[in-house]
Amino acid sequence: MVKHFSFTIKMKIAKGIETIELVMKLTGPESIIHPTLIWDENETILVDTGIPGQNGEINEAIEKADVPNNKLTKIILTHQDFDHIGSLSEILKTSDHKIEVLAHEVEKPYIEGDKPLIKMNAERVAKMTESLPEEQRQKIKAIFEIPLSANVDKTISDEELLPYCGGITVIYTPGHTPGHVSLYHHQSKTLIAGDALVADNGILMGPRPAVTPDMETALQSIKKFTKYDIEQVICYHGGLVKENVNLQISELANSN
Repeated sequence: MVKHFSFTIKMKIAKGIETIELVMKLTGPESIIHPTLIWDENETILVDTGIPGQNGEINEAIEKADVPNNKLTKIILTHQDFDHIGSLSEILKTSDHKIEVLAHEVEKPYIEGDKPLIKMNAERVAKMTESLPEEQRQKIKAIFEIPLSANVDKTISDEELLPYCGGITVIYTPGHTPGHVSLYHHQSKTLIAGDALVADNGILMGPRPAVTPDMETALQSIKKFTKYDIEQVICYHGGLVKENVNLQISELANSN
């Protein structure tokens, strides 16, 4: 197994919800990504699965969290990007029980491997690594040789209320990918933004243009967040934001 990360940190957000902070390093500097763990007495849900090879760190975080039986029951994928579905197949294959996978219907064929990932396909990986030293190129190649695809058991849709863990509303937020979703956890008033928003030192921003094929649609998607009373936002890139989040979201929505 290729080692491309070094530690796992958990951050408790509120009762029954915390982030798992994982190190991601490919061709550039290290960065931190933030899958989310949500649980109650009946369900333990992981939102997004990191990059390939991080199932061990994710399982360790679940074991250390105060979840019933230390067993994952569901995985919700915000979208198809490799840093969100990277360890999905490994988690499913190494589990001793059934884990249900949920995603938007538009993302399903990409996650299941019927269509190539829009952004991180074989052509892009080759281009991304062509100027790297041989050792590093082989390291990146090995990461992407790990199978990513897995079956989606249930498709989810805009404004669907998932009856888990105090209620989770699906918010369809296309743009970053065609079937991107964000999630609102009612019990903790937490928005799990996926890549619909990114954060930098507590400041919320729109998605990164370089990796957002339809930026106009992505910016319009931010307006949907203004319908919710949000106390904190978890950005997959940038982590937890708690200060004036409704105001920050409103300003972002009105600036586009």
